[in-house]
Amino acid sequence: MSTESAVQESTTATSQDVKEPKEPLFSKKNKKLLTDPLDDSNPITVQVLGICSALAITVQVKQAIVMSLSVLAVMIGGNLIISLIRNVIPSRIRIIVQLVVVASLVILVDQVLKAYVYDVSKALSVFVGLIITNCIIMGRFEAFAMGNKPWPSILDAIGNAAGYGWILIAVAVVRELFGSGSLMGYQLIPQAVFDFGYMNNNLMILPPMALITVGVIIWIQRARNTKLIEEN
Repeated sequence: MSTESAVQESTTATSQDVKEPKEPLFSKKNKKLLTDPLDDSNPITVQVLGICSALAITVQVKQAIVMSLSVLAVMIGGNLIISLIRNVIPSRIRIIVQLVVVASLVILVDQVLKAYVYDVSKALSVFVGLIITNCIIMGRFEAFAMGNKPWPSILDAIGNAAGYGWILIAVAVVRELFGSGSLMGYQLIPQAVFDFGYMNNNLMILPPMALITVGVIIWIQRARNTKLIEEN
């Protein structure tokens, strides 16, 4: 055996023995997957996705919480499944596979809601089923889970679902408080205020006020973080 061949074999063996250090579970990169969707990459206020549910089911905080938890469960399960099978999904049918995965998970979530919180499930009506076509979920499947390992995909799902959820809950708090004077069934505006002539603003429970409330949140967000302001 020549000296050159021996050196090459030695180098190959050394490179195989030296393993790359594992990335920490909550490395800086992974933490950004959790935090960015809460502000700089919020799916509703920045990416302008999932607006329909933000307008339709934020009349009550309870509905917003249930919808947020439902989306969280579907996104975590979906991102994990897509990430695990990403290398065996044929490119031509990847969207069909993603739809099958999300539809199956939504059916499971819908059955759980009907079993344990039927009144909320009835109030949410068709909007639970519309999670299947939620642009946020399909977007994360295609843009992230298809190209990343399971753990980062789970973190990405949690981050985006949390970013979606806090907007829904914030809008619902404003609408329910000023539209009915209560939150989660508890009256927060004292009766004495009503005795002085205060009346609930029924406009708050209409869909246009949801859009206006989201617009105010977007305005505050961009006033605080000017890098989010789009150039004309």
